[in-house]
Amino acid sequence: MSIEVGSKLQGKVTGITNFGAFIELPGGKTGLVHISEVADNYVKDINEHLTVGDEVTVKVLNVEDDGKIGLSIKKAKDNPPPSNRRKSQGNPKNNRDRGESFEQKMNRFLKDSEDRLATLKKQTESKRGGRGARKG
Repeated sequence: MSIEVGSKLQGKVTGITNFGAFIELPGGKTGLVHISEVADNYVKDINEHLTVGDEVTVKVLNVEDDGKIGLSIKKAKDNPPPSNRRKSQGNPKNNRDRGESFEQKMNRFLKDSEDRLATLKKQTESKRGGRGARKG
């Protein structure tokens, strides 16, 4: 059985490291699920999500020329697109951004950035003794 990018397969966890989990795929091949591809949320300890011997469904992300296979557990799940999930979580920042055009967001970002830089510059100059603030 050839393993193709984008296909979903059943596999068995054969090993766990601090950076991911090795999954045995049909046909005896082994692929790696990077820790960032285990769950939708941040994974600090992969052992909280997987144990050796678990049967998992994975999606093939890439197949390298040297035979390495990149896999994802979170992309194998049938979830709605990320943009729909973020709005449904009730994040106040997303509610504020709703209805703003890209230009409005960019203008707000630039204004906030300039304000922060001005504040930082004032704080830095006061620590250096004014740096040209007094002219005698």
